[in-house]
Amino acid sequence: MQQNLRVEVTRADELNPDLHATVLALCNRAHEEDLRPLFATFVDATHVLGFLGGALVSHAMWVTRWLQPGDGPRLCTAYVEMVATEPHHQRRGFATAVMRRLATAISEYDLGALCPAEPRVYARLGWIFWRGPLFIRSGERLIPTPDERIMILRLPKTPSLDLDQPLSAEWREGELW
Repeated sequence: MQQNLRVEVTRADELNPDLHATVLALCNRAHEEDLRPLFATFVDATHVLGFLGGALVSHAMWVTRWLQPGDGPRLCTAYVEMVATEPHHQRRGFATAVMRRLATAISEYDLGALCPAEPRVYARLGWIFWRGPLFIRSGERLIPTPDERIMILRLPKTPSLDLDQPLSAEWREGELW
C-alpha cells in the first residue's frame, strides 16, 4: 500500500519556506479549512513528512506538552497535531506509515497524545482513549474540558497509568487540546 513512500522527520526550524508552505497547503486541503492561524502557534514542532515521487502526500507533527495524570508528575509528552494526507491519496496507508515513523521518533518521550478526528486510524496503531476527565491548567486553576477526548500512546518511558484519573495539560494559544 505504501509503495515508494519516503518518510522524513524534520524540525520546524529546518523547513525551508517553500516546504513550510507546502505542508500548510496540504493540511488545509486535507482538513478543508484555513489552518494558518493555528499552524502559526506550533513554532517548535517536529514534522513527519511522507513523500511519494518527490511530492508531499502525508504529514503529521508533534509539539512538546506537559500532561499530568491526577496529582502525579508531569509527563513530557509528544502531542501530535496536523495529521493529514492529500485527499486523492487517502486510504492507501500513507498516514499509517507516517504515524508509525512518528511513534518511533517520539520513543524518548514519556507519553504520546493526540485529540483524534478519526479514532479508528489511531486505535489500529495502539493508541487508546484516556477515560478520565480532562482539564487545562491555567496558573493554579484547572479548567474542565468535558467535550474533549484524548488518545494516548504508551512509550518505553511511560509510567504505570490509571486511565480513569483526571488528566491535565498546560494552557496554550489556539486549540487547548
